[in-house]
Amino acid sequence: MTVIESNITINKPVESIYQFLEDMNNHQQLMPENIYNWTSTKDEAKFTIQNMAKLSLRISERIENKELTATPIEKPPFDLIIKWKLEAIDANSTAVKSEISADLNMMMKMLASGPLQKLVDHQTSKLKEILA
Repeated sequence: MTVIESNITINKPVESIYQFLEDMNNHQQLMPENIYNWTSTKDEAKFTIQNMAKLSLRISERIENKELTATPIEKPPFDLIIKWKLEAIDANSTAVKSEISADLNMMMKMLASGPLQKLVDHQTSKLKEILA
């Protein structure tokens, strides 16, 4: 598995960041412009990545104020797991990690690693911007 991650610190309590992330409806705000056809509920999101693929994700695991895991509902172009990991630094700041684990062959790794890294970096910076 190829693991792509982005780490940030947000000056908010872990509970408020978790509340935002646990609702898939909020994740649309974290997506770059090349994501369209977005539909979501609290637990699921379906969208299209321009020139790449359609994805349907469901939150498959919630560990309150610590971790959220989203996995594909339908078969994606490659197996992947998306995780948000939260760790309280103190009462008013939280370490946040966005992580994509993808089962990429060598060719797919060369093609997809860059865009996936841009995606996690974009999502963490948008999260910090929205919650600041």
